[in-house]
Amino acid sequence: MKRLITIFAAAALAGISFTTPAAANAFVAWEVANVDWDDVLNIRAWPSSKSAIRAAHPNGTPLSMTGRCMNGVDLKDIAGMPAPDQAAQVRYTWCEVWHDPTGTDNWEAGWVYGRYIVPMDAL
Repeated sequence: MKRLITIFAAAALAGISFTTPAAANAFVAWEVANVDWDDVLNIRAWPSSKSAIRAAHPNGTPLSMTGRCMNGVDLKDIAGMPAPDQAAQVRYTWCEVWHDPTGTDNWEAGWVYGRYIVPMDAL
C-alpha cells in the first residue's frame, strides 16, 4: 500500500492528471514482471500479439490497470486473493491498461498479456 501511495504522490508532483473519465477508473496495483532481462513488455492496441505496439516497459514498471481482462476476469473481483493466485488468474489472458504512450497527457487504453504482469505486492 505504501508503494501505491508513493506512486500517486509522485504522479501528483510530476503534474500527471487523472481527470479524464477513463483515467478516473484506472488503478495502479500491478507491475511488469517475468520479462527477460534484455526485453520489454509491449502494450498493444488490441488484445493480440499481432496488434500494433503502442508502448513498451521493462520489469518493475507500474501499470495503471482498468480492471478489465479477457475471458471474464475482472481484477477488482480477484483483488482480495493472495498475489500468486491473482497472477494465476490472468496468466493466460489479456488485461487492459490505461497509459500515455507519447508522454503528452494523451491517455489511451492498451492491452498487456497477463503472463508478464503481477500484483505489486507480489515481488
